[in-house]
Amino acid sequence: MTASIPEPAPPSRERVIARGLEWCARWSARWILIFIALWLASQVLGRMWTILLPVVLALIVTTVLAPISIFLERRLRLPASLAAASTLLGAIAVIVAVGFALAPSTAGQAGAIADDATAGLDRISQWLRDTDMVTHKQVDTAIDAVQDKLTASASTIASGVLVGVGAVTSALVTLTVTLILTFLFLKDGRRFLPWLRRLAGPSVGTHLAEVLGRAWSTLGGFIRTQALVSAIDAVFIGLGLVLVGVPLAVPLAVLTFFGGFVPIVGAFVVGALAVLVALVSNGWVGALIVLGVVVAVQQLEGNVLSPWLQSRSMSLHAAVVLLSVALGSALFGIVGAFLAVPVTAMIAVVFRYLDEQVTARSEAWVVPARSPDEPDTDADAGARGGPEPETPPA
Repeated sequence: MTASIPEPAPPSRERVIARGLEWCARWSARWILIFIALWLASQVLGRMWTILLPVVLALIVTTVLAPISIFLERRLRLPASLAAASTLLGAIAVIVAVGFALAPSTAGQAGAIADDATAGLDRISQWLRDTDMVTHKQVDTAIDAVQDKLTASASTIASGVLVGVGAVTSALVTLTVTLILTFLFLKDGRRFLPWLRRLAGPSVGTHLAEVLGRAWSTLGGFIRTQALVSAIDAVFIGLGLVLVGVPLAVPLAVLTFFGGFVPIVGAFVVGALAVLVALVSNGWVGALIVLGVVVAVQQLEGNVLSPWLQSRSMSLHAAVVLLSVALGSALFGIVGAFLAVPVTAMIAVVFRYLDEQVTARSEAWVVPARSPDEPDTDADAGARGGPEPETPPA
């Protein structure tokens, strides 16, 4: 007759508390080390930003131009260097042609936009005083606060630009380095991932190549989609300004296009400028019509264009976009605001890949059955509801 195996005694209260404290201490130490590593990485990034800025800008430009270069190389049988040079020179020619086409209508009107915006604010403040909605003192206090905030923001942006540019003495140098790097990336960029896979080994290299490949596709899709959405916004808002009869419609439409690359914040700022200019030139009725046009176009973009043109894998919550733009502008000024959303999108790709790997490994991990003669282990206790092992096998 086989003797029955007694059930293991439940762990004591002291042992349960001790295990909980050990787990908390281990993970606290790990998170502290992670934050220290992130701080060190931010310090290195700040020191090397002068070098990294042209690289980042060249990567963004390359994501837009790479499909054209690949088409010329594969369909027209052009050498890689000739295809890259033709693509880059063609893009420069298009930008210069568009600039010359818009120059007669936009040159020298930036000051007029600023003057009209200031006059619009003065008219709004006068209207508030006349309607007795707020007191004269409250209006003056609010205007002074806004002016102080703008002054502080201007100094912050200026310091951020100085930190971001650093040793780069002029925008021409940055532009030159960016164009050279773009040509090299277009010509030889496809060799990077195979080289990285061989260098890092079959295990780590596979993960790095997969993450970087996804990040590259996400970045390219985001930039191209954002450019298309910004162009559509500029066309519709510019058409509305022309129909209302706003005199600075073309430069405001150009500002709308470039402001679209800073989601939420850029659209809000340019839309406010358009409303203020319309208030000065066309009165309250024109300003309200322009406000309706801007709101309608922004709703069309947020609810129809962006969800339709962008895939779900690139979607970011509005709060994440807003916080990333605020952080980027505070750290690196205008450049940081422009780069905030693409960088955040690529970071989101990394986190999604890590989540996929964690999910795959946790679902693949099955606790093996224990024979009656084997001693009780922590893994078996975890399978029965006790403390789980810290790191499950892959």
